[in-house]
Amino acid sequence: MCQIISILMTFSMAISSPDMTMAEKLGYKPTDKLLIIHADDIGMCHSVNYATASAFKQGMVTCGSIMVPCPWFPEFAAYYRENPGLDVGIHLTTTSEWKYYRWGPVAPKDKVPSLLDSEGFLWRSTEEFRQHAKAEEVEIELKAQIERALQFGIKPTHLDTHMGTVFAKPEFLEIYLRLAKEYNITPMLIKLTPDVINRLKDMRSDLADKIAEMNLSDMPYLDELVSAGAGQTYEEKKASYHNALRNLKPGVNQIIVHLGMDDEELKHVTNSYLARYYDYKVFTDPETKKLIDELGIKLIGWKDIKAKCWGDSFESRKE
Repeated sequence: MCQIISILMTFSMAISSPDMTMAEKLGYKPTDKLLIIHADDIGMCHSVNYATASAFKQGMVTCGSIMVPCPWFPEFAAYYRENPGLDVGIHLTTTSEWKYYRWGPVAPKDKVPSLLDSEGFLWRSTEEFRQHAKAEEVEIELKAQIERALQFGIKPTHLDTHMGTVFAKPEFLEIYLRLAKEYNITPMLIKLTPDVINRLKDMRSDLADKIAEMNLSDMPYLDELVSAGAGQTYEEKKASYHNALRNLKPGVNQIIVHLGMDDEELKHVTNSYLARYYDYKVFTDPETKKLIDELGIKLIGWKDIKAKCWGDSFESRKE
């Protein structure tokens, strides 16, 4: 699943000047190693909210994205209003994957029936969503999530997607990009390279063909979505992340982490609770921060990308 999501999230060309790297657009040298440390699944439950808030305070996790349909969304929205400088985006959510802990849509259920399983919750898997969801209902739900986030006082710096669902079909990708422009919120996209194009064609030729037709030249992008964090123990996960940091390439990189505490709540949500706790420990560990500093890695967030490569600068490039 992780491999599928990483491949399906690779949908952008270079921004307006093909001779200028994203690092340069952000005011850095093309040789600089920039890193976004991004916390996914904010709002999923209290354990995740607590861990994310703690990680934000300690400074290494630079940004994250919130799941608006989840029951604990209001808790983190309240924390955000008390800390309005946080770099938080919307984790557009159209699946509800856990065994017993489920959620439904933000939009009225009678407006989005194709998004619901037999129990009235969002589909458990990306594949079920892809098979059943109607594009017009996907748009209704994604707009409802954005509107609810705004109503709760969140000023989102970016959009991304839970379990890669907005990339499951070309028409869903079009909705994602259209809403990004409509609401002036930076969409998370990754640089389209020849290698990525070939892998994408191998997996989903319909998406590859559609992307080729789309004009994405004004979109900011990540140079690399770094895959790291493998391991069953804390020591193994820490070594995996530290190895990824040592091998970071110049440009705009992102590591996605899933944070949580080692507590009873998270244990009853997912059997991967320890992996989330270990992510939290790695990115609040002074040794990790020391390594980042020693390697000369510069931490940035989506707020920086929105300010320099989207927002007013994006609007002015369109005129």
